[in-house]
Amino acid sequence: MSSAPVFRSTILHVDMDAFYAAIEQRDRPELRGKPVIVGADPKGGRGRGVVSTASYEARRFGVGSAMPISTAYRLCPKGVYVPVDMEKYLGVSHQVMAVLRGFTNVVEPLSIDEAFLDVTQSRRAFGSGEEIGRKLKSEIRAATQLTASVGVSAAKLVAKVASEMRKPDGLVVVPPGTEAAFLAPLPVRRLWGVGPKLEEQLAKLGVQTIGELAALPEGTLERRLGTHGHDLQQLARGIDARPVASDAGQAKSLGQEHTYDEDTAERATLRRTLMQLADGVGARLRSHALKGRTITLKYRDETFRTVTRAESLATPTDSGDVLFAVAWRLFGAVHGTRRVRLLGIYASGFDTAQLGLFDAACPADRLRDSVAQRFGDGFLTRASLLAGQNRSRRSSG
Repeated sequence: MSSAPVFRSTILHVDMDAFYAAIEQRDRPELRGKPVIVGADPKGGRGRGVVSTASYEARRFGVGSAMPISTAYRLCPKGVYVPVDMEKYLGVSHQVMAVLRGFTNVVEPLSIDEAFLDVTQSRRAFGSGEEIGRKLKSEIRAATQLTASVGVSAAKLVAKVASEMRKPDGLVVVPPGTEAAFLAPLPVRRLWGVGPKLEEQLAKLGVQTIGELAALPEGTLERRLGTHGHDLQQLARGIDARPVASDAGQAKSLGQEHTYDEDTAERATLRRTLMQLADGVGARLRSHALKGRTITLKYRDETFRTVTRAESLATPTDSGDVLFAVAWRLFGAVHGTRRVRLLGIYASGFDTAQLGLFDAACPADRLRDSVAQRFGDGFLTRASLLAGQNRSRRSSG
């Protein structure tokens, strides 16, 4: 007697190609084919700020997202440096997300330019995952004149990795049952949660590829990394049962995380990181006209012990100062003597920000938002953060 067939989900990861730079090249034909770097002005900003997005022409020079703008200018001095126009990019993002929701209501945006979709229930109407991917790419191009890369799999991690394989304008399908074989030859850094420090630890075990990690004897990673080791090995085998979390029209939380290249116990560094995260989360809240009532700190130490602590406020907030004050208080309650690997701040329990005459956001926050939209992130920053950067440069000199 044959067993019933296994029913597998169909998950897509959609990632727009060089999103900000592609929009600028679309709207300014003279920029097409040129290395375009969206971010701070390397001259007018005296080298402060970071790259938001680089066109594929600029990437050939080694320029990448989140790179200091001064480094980008050193690598590509003849590039075209364009200020961030977040209002325009958000408008295009809304167009893209509207296309995605035309195929399924189970959409999980990860950022302004990428999202997961569960199209399992859409296959009868639109065809296989591959067919949906092709139709979706075509509709995005028709609506925005931009390209997207799509990965198709039964697992979220595999779909995301697949979408990165043939950029730009790629479509990679990983059939059910082939996830482990697809991942096996790839470097371990392609897995979520593997940074330089962990990559170094794995290399000492003779692990360079995802396949080698998947083949480690049971318990090897768990003894070294705890439950994180078990989860990591499951991902390496293509096993990822996490569902696509539909935003249902609004995210349940907004947040940012930072993973250190080297675990650190330097209190000033940890404080600066929390301040930067708080400012980033505050800016995201204000861009969505939201205020959060519950502030959550995510904390992971060098042993991969991960804890979260939350505090609910009497009055919802979108202020970077308030977010930092709460996060710093929560940090003091969980931090011990171990070095820190990851910090994150999340806001939830949203109220829509209905601003009255005397209920405006902090003027400093609004000023930072305005300057960031015009000149890019990092152009205007806190003096304490700038001082910390200067100290870092002097110490590394």
